[in-house]
Amino acid sequence: MSFCEGWKKQTTPLPPKYRIFPLKKDMNQPTDQHKNTKQINWGIIGCGNVTEVKSGPAFNKVPHSRLVAVMRRNADKAADYAQRHGVEKWYSHADDLINDPAVNAIYIATPPSSHLPYTLQALQAGKPVYLEKPMTLNSREARQIADAVKETGVRLTVAHYRRMQPMFLAIKELLNKNAIGDIRFAELQLLQDASADLIANTDENWRINPAISGGGLFHDLAPHQIDLMLYFFGKTKKSYGISTSQSAPSLTDDAVAGSILFEKNIIFNGIWNFNVQQQNTTDRCVIYGSNGTMEFGVFGQELTIQSNGKSETLVFDVLPHVQQPMIEKVVNYFLGKTDNPCDAETGFEVMHIIDNFTTPQEGYFNV
Repeated sequence: MSFCEGWKKQTTPLPPKYRIFPLKKDMNQPTDQHKNTKQINWGIIGCGNVTEVKSGPAFNKVPHSRLVAVMRRNADKAADYAQRHGVEKWYSHADDLINDPAVNAIYIATPPSSHLPYTLQALQAGKPVYLEKPMTLNSREARQIADAVKETGVRLTVAHYRRMQPMFLAIKELLNKNAIGDIRFAELQLLQDASADLIANTDENWRINPAISGGGLFHDLAPHQIDLMLYFFGKTKKSYGISTSQSAPSLTDDAVAGSILFEKNIIFNGIWNFNVQQQNTTDRCVIYGSNGTMEFGVFGQELTIQSNGKSETLVFDVLPHVQQPMIEKVVNYFLGKTDNPCDAETGFEVMHIIDNFTTPQEGYFNV
């Protein structure tokens, strides 16, 4: 019997000024603001490139969900997006979208520098938030958001969407079934050249501006990978790392190494480098167990399991909208039908680990 039985093989510049309202202090439990709601009517703040295919269309494809408004500071681009995607309303100011009574949930897809103010404003308005990754510029800002979620009682999910994709659900289930025995450690390599096609195209390369992105390409891609390790292995004991810039005069670290020790005594080691030759690029993660291994690329479609002398490879279809499984889960969570697929505390932990990998710490160094 295949140890993969049960899994079907398949073929193949900063935003305008904003107001921060004081948080409500009398709400300690999640509110039931959508207990009688039958549909989530979404508004997108930041309808840029990431929303064109990866996420935006999915809001109209999952049950009980509809995209009703979009916002972008450039009014012409906002109007163009709305026309092309069949969205009835568009705005050039976030305040207008947040205060639109037809919008009862908000997807924040701006660069990370504006995540904190827009999220706090949406939470104060009582509107649940689906927040793009990386959650914030740093863990300090992420802590502010997590605290605001507790204080307002409004729901929030961080868009670590890969955990809801079929391949990673399969990995999670196989780990839970001890398909490769007791887990010992995991190692990850993401090596890319300067023109890596894993990065979404944008009008301006804000991802290498730390004032807007929080860091460099590491900050853009590593949240996916670190979140998956948390999804697979649970709570952490400690994390640390080293980082440096190898492409002067870059302002961001493009070479990072980091380690995590989990409460289950599983060790993770990862290395990220965005300056290798094209022929040396790789996206590889291997989980080692007492009876075998699982190997996959976080940005790939293949999973290979080796256990007790047997080997099997599963190939998963490319999803037309990579966030659709997560968005469907988020809609059900906002409607009170299921648990939160990725809460603010998990988002904070991801940012805390990123900070530990890239910020000088006592006993370790960053160049």
